[in-house]
Amino acid sequence: MSRKKSITLSIFAAILIMASALFYLPYYVTKPGMAKELEPIVEVEGGYDEEGSFMLTTVRMGRANIYAYIIAKLSKYQEIFPVEDIRAEDESDEEYNIRQLHMMDNSKTAAIEVAYKKAGKPVEYAYKGVYVLRIMEGMPAEGKLMPGDLVFEVDGNEFKSSDDFIEYISSKKPGDTVELSYKRNGKTNSVKVPLKALDDGSDRPVVGIELVDDKAIDVEPEVTVQSDEIGGPSAGLMFSLEIYNQLTEEDLTKGYEIAGTGTMSPDGTVGRIGGIQQKVVAADKAGAEIFFAPSEKGAKGSNYEEAMIAAEDINTKMKIVPVDTFDEAVSYLENLKAKSS
Repeated sequence: MSRKKSITLSIFAAILIMASALFYLPYYVTKPGMAKELEPIVEVEGGYDEEGSFMLTTVRMGRANIYAYIIAKLSKYQEIFPVEDIRAEDESDEEYNIRQLHMMDNSKTAAIEVAYKKAGKPVEYAYKGVYVLRIMEGMPAEGKLMPGDLVFEVDGNEFKSSDDFIEYISSKKPGDTVELSYKRNGKTNSVKVPLKALDDGSDRPVVGIELVDDKAIDVEPEVTVQSDEIGGPSAGLMFSLEIYNQLTEEDLTKGYEIAGTGTMSPDGTVGRIGGIQQKVVAADKAGAEIFFAPSEKGAKGSNYEEAMIAAEDINTKMKIVPVDTFDEAVSYLENLKAKSS
């Protein structure tokens, strides 16, 4: 083979490799992420310090190219999911990220409420408006509103819930125009949007957005949770424990490195999450000594059972603790013997 032909083939192979790396398959790959200490992220004004630490655990996720797909197939703690299992139909990257961040905000708000009420502190809410999660393709809001916008007035009228907003829009007719006031990136704007009949036979007028209520929680002392780069609701339990620990004089960590996962409802219920085994691996690598896992009231195939399987497989010394509620997690820590120095 001539030198010129060899160089040409090498260049062609390099281009082919680069092209295949940039070509995404209709799958997502998840793998163990990290265990992140919460004290630098959560700050209660005048809060108490802690000897140990609470940590949230994460799963890394990304679209799969051919190489990532093959590696995941061969890896024990990497999982492959079809796109439709992760994202809604026709959901854009921006809309998916907005949805994940909003779920994190809801989880954070619930965690604050649960922790403050447990500490005997008053909690109040202020309604902000409706938060735009998605824009329906071919509907009036397309090109006028964006995911992440906060709509707070319609035709100059404030509303107290998303139900009020929907009721007002439904009182109009297809073809009518409404003026929506909204906030985007800290700036206030307004836009006129013609209503269109929903294509489901009901002839109901719609703007064409998927929305949820957006509320601000008001507590004293103030709390700041810097979670801008973290998506999803699974850090709720650990947020609530960190916040509560800063609110109360007794240090619940007692010198231990404590990780865990689980959604948090306003009533203190700890809910199931995805990627539990990958989070156990991440927590073990970070040196966690205790790991809280949703028990799901002892249901077969619960997060706790899955966590125990992974813990035994990787031969970790980390103790896996099942919890159904925030109170159960607090009670476990209150009864925990302090770590000897």
